[in-house]
Amino acid sequence: MPQKKSKKILIYLFLFLIVGTLNNKNFYSSNLFKINLISIKGLDEKNNYQLARSLNFLKNDNLLFLKKKEIKKIIDKNNLVESYSVLKIYPSSLNIILDKTKFLAKLKKDNGIFLLGSNGKLTIEDLNKDNSLPFIFGDFKTEDFFKLKKAIDETNFKYKEIKSLYSYKSGRWDIELNNGILIKLPKERLRNTFELIKSFLNKNDTKRIKRIDLRQHNQIIING
Repeated sequence: MPQKKSKKILIYLFLFLIVGTLNNKNFYSSNLFKINLISIKGLDEKNNYQLARSLNFLKNDNLLFLKKKEIKKIIDKNNLVESYSVLKIYPSSLNIILDKTKFLAKLKKDNGIFLLGSNGKLTIEDLNKDNSLPFIFGDFKTEDFFKLKKAIDETNFKYKEIKSLYSYKSGRWDIELNNGILIKLPKERLRNTFELIKSFLNKNDTKRIKRIDLRQHNQIIING
């Protein structure tokens, strides 16, 4: 630890001496610490390349005066990115590490099929279709979907068991399982409801069950 601290102090002293001997204008325009390499990792090759190209305007800028707001503005436009980190590699490189969003569901919008990511953004479906993702039907608020997803994740119920989700204007949801059972959910008490569903499905023969209605508190109505 003391060695790492002393190295940092030496670097800061070195930079301070440089800044002290040059005025800001000359220092910014000098060749010292000019960015000549931008590395992007985290997405596929095509998207990494496109994002790197959109950041080419940073080349020849001074690494010490990095335009972080401009970087954020461009990266935020990419719906595939969940989060990112920017690393300055002195004297002249910029490394950007991206975390790709996780696709959670499909939905139809503007005559196209889109993927809803864990970042809350929509991405047009590509040719590599993931048929395991549930399909959302009906208009919905993104926050309502994530409220539902959070309730599922907090229980033993498996999200991958869901084939389709049906949204209603009231904010309520129905879900259809992979085995064909339709479950009508209440608007509130979602976490308790999913715990109840899991317990019920584990204890009962579901072969003849077509619909489970849980909209009434502490009641399970079965329609075979």
